[in-house]
Order: sequence, then structure tokens, then C-alpha cells
Amino acid sequence: MSKEITSRAADYSQWYNDIVIKADLAEHSAVRGCMVIKPNGYAIWEKMQAVLDKMFKDTGHSNAYFPLFIPKSFFSKEASHVEGFATECAVVTHYRLKNDGNGNIVVDETAKLEEELIVRPTSETIIWNTYKGWIQSYRDLPILINQWANVVRWEMRTRLFLRTAEFLWQEGHTAHATAQEAIEETERMLHIYADFAENWLAVPVIRGRKSPNERFAGALDTYCIEALMQDGKALQAGTSHFLGQNFAKAFDVKFTGKDGKLDYVWASSWGVSTRLMGALIMAHSDDSGLIIPPKLAPIQVVIVPIYKGEEDLAKITAYVNELTMRLKGFGVSVKYDDRDTQRPGFKFADYELKGVPVRIAIGGRDLENKTVEVARRDTKVKQTVPQEGLDIYIIKLLEDIQTSMFNKALAYRDEHITEANSYDEFKQLLDEKAGFISAHWDGTPETEQKIKEETKATIRCIPLDNKLEDGVCIYSGKASTQRVLFARAY
Repeated sequence: MSKEITSRAADYSQWYNDIVIKADLAEHSAVRGCMVIKPNGYAIWEKMQAVLDKMFKDTGHSNAYFPLFIPKSFFSKEASHVEGFATECAVVTHYRLKNDGNGNIVVDETAKLEEELIVRPTSETIIWNTYKGWIQSYRDLPILINQWANVVRWEMRTRLFLRTAEFLWQEGHTAHATAQEAIEETERMLHIYADFAENWLAVPVIRGRKSPNERFAGALDTYCIEALMQDGKALQAGTSHFLGQNFAKAFDVKFTGKDGKLDYVWASSWGVSTRLMGALIMAHSDDSGLIIPPKLAPIQVVIVPIYKGEEDLAKITAYVNELTMRLKGFGVSVKYDDRDTQRPGFKFADYELKGVPVRIAIGGRDLENKTVEVARRDTKVKQTVPQEGLDIYIIKLLEDIQTSMFNKALAYRDEHITEANSYDEFKQLLDEKAGFISAHWDGTPETEQKIKEETKATIRCIPLDNKLEDGVCIYSGKASTQRVLFARAY
């Protein structure tokens, strides 16, 4: 089955597409640029969603839901925001269809909306218009709201999970009495995203701030987590924005402070999306298919019986039922695949393709020897393991796989952070080694834009733990006090 997957070395882009399709994660839909997320893919997203949702609620946030449609006039109230999304907006102009008398369904030209509606590309405008009715006093603050939703951004070039016209995400929108509170919230959520990426996705990330050119439209500051994929390209895995008072001023959201004075509210917004599915695939998978970190695997352990007859199967099943009960007691998700419609070899290849972390095979001889065969997906190592204490062995193995996957991705990432001290060296590294390139930049948007135009590399972030050092910009030769991370990116 793995032979059906293009190798990473031959064509990384096709390799990615092959895994998404052949591991039954998603497929293209009848709507251009939109995808169908299949049960295998949605089950992983559900686990991501559950973990993040708990993290949000543990830090005091509540879920709410706001309309999919946003009046066009709302976008005119915050100029930089609308400029950032104007070219990606889907617009609803009519509210009714009719039969043209020839058996065709057409738009009823008499049913034109008085004001066009924008299909939600992000929700700042509709939410801040709503907050105006919720906030009068400092007693109403802070407001800590998260929304799980879909959004539409009319992308011209799409790739499943990474960039589609419609995708799933969460977006947090918070309101605060002071700038400091809003900044602390922005940073807090960045670290939550980083915690999730590293401890659940097993993907190491660099925490940093975006350059002015790369900030979210309408933000004063954007924080991000940046990950590195196996082809040396960067992937923005999450962002958190300090919005200042921009949206509060645009929608006239004021509050009376403890001192009796009226002031505009301070804001943050933050989000991650189904793009995390792309990060999981590209950071870990191999030429045989998907590899899923155990903490996010819908099925953590699959058990395949190998038997010659019904009596043999009955004995194996009795043991498996008892083992399954013990594993489930430890919170491990287990599937017993005793289907007689597929041979064991097919099942092994299928579960390898779909990334199940641990596979157990057990036959009649194994029962006699009181052993099982255990295979781990990440390294493909197989071992014969005693049945005694097998539940504890499996739990420790899942923990080891999770840790090993992170360490492997971390080693790759660290090996692909390289310093460049001249523009020629910078361009050579981009073409020969890729990865993150640490280089001095003069801080001007003009230089950043020139480098992007000439090399297709962007400033991914200014790391939060950056050390100050004197240097000169690789492009302009002007003085610089710190290095930033460049990369080509998805």
C-alpha cells in the first residue's frame, strides 16, 4: 500500500497530497477550493479541539457563537482590517432563487439585499459591534470569549488543510480595561498554543513576534508560533494579536473606569485552524504514510488476530477482550480488528498508512507462548513482548513514541537553523539547505519586501528569546541590533 505514495524525495508536494487522500483524511469537494474532511481526519481534529477547548476554559474563557454573515459596512469602520481581507471576501448579494420557466434555477433579481453581507473571513467586526452592547463599566471586563467556527477566505491556490477557501478554526476575542491586561492575554494565549504544539502535536515551535509587514490586519502587534516541516519550509501554526483600541474605536466601545472616566476598551484576538492537520502530517509522516502522535491518535492501539479457525479466534478474542478492558481503564483507545473480510497483511499495511501508533498482532502460537508481537508506527520496530504486564508496557510505549516524535522533529528543526552574514550566503542557504535562516535585518519594511520579492523568503518571526547583538543588515548593510528568522513558508 505504501507503494502508492510518492516519496518525499521525489515530490514533497505530491507526497503530502497522497497521504491526505490515501489515509482518508480529506478530499476535494464539488465546491472549488473547499474540502470534505473525512471521518479519519475529523477524528484527529476533534481531539485537537477537545484539548484546546479545555486549555481555553482552564484559563477562564467561555465559548460563544456569532453570525456567519457580516454587514459590509462593518468592514469600512477599520481601514487596515478591511484592506487586509478585501481580496479574499465572498459576498452575498441576493436572498432568493427562482425558476426561470425553462427548468433552470436562477437568482431572483428582485431579491437584492439592501446591504451586501460578507461571509465571515474573521469575526472582529461583528464581535466588536456586539460587545458595544455588553460593555458599559469596568465591572463588565474582562470579556474572555472563544468561538469554534468556519471561515471563508477566497484563496485562488488551495491545498487540503493548508489553504482552502473554507476551513475550520477557533478564534478568541477578548476585551480588557488596560493595555497591559490585553498584552498579557495575547502572550498567555501564544504560550498555550506553543504548549499544545509541543506537548500534543509533538511539533517544536519558535515563539516570536511578526514584523510590521506580516502583522494581522488591524493589529498593533502579532505574536506567532513557527514550525519547520520536513522539506525545510516554515509553517505558521498559530497567532495571537494585540489589537490595542483599534476595534473599540471603530465600533465606539467605551467603558467607565473605576476613576469615573470614559475610555475605549483594549482588545486581543487569537486563533488556530485545521492548518494544524497539515503541520501534523508534514512534520512527522514518512513514505509509508501518516504518523500520528499518540496523544492525538483517535485509535492509539490496534489489535489484529491471526487465526486458522473459529475456535482459534474465540481463544484469541477472549484474551483480547480482557487486555482491551485493562488498556481502556488507563484511558487508551483500542480497536480490535477481527474482520474476516481482509487478510492480516492488508490490515497491517492499512493501519501503517493511517498512522495508528501501536499495532499488536496475536495468533494461536502467541497464546501458547504467552507473548504478542508489538509494532510501533514511528520507527517500524517490531518486538515480541510477554503478555504479563503488557498493559503497562503499552502505556510506557505510547509515552516513549510521543517523546521520540518530538525529539526527532526538534533535532531536525535545530539542525536547520543557520546563520547567514551576507546576502549571497543567505540565498545559497535558501536553495541548498532551506530551514530557518538567522540573519540581521535593518528593521525597514522596504528591505523586508525586497528580500521577499527576490527570494520568496519572509521574516517568519523575531524570536521572543532573541539575544541583542550588533551587526549589519544582509541586504542594505545598515546597522542592526538583532537577528530575525527568515524562511520560505506555506
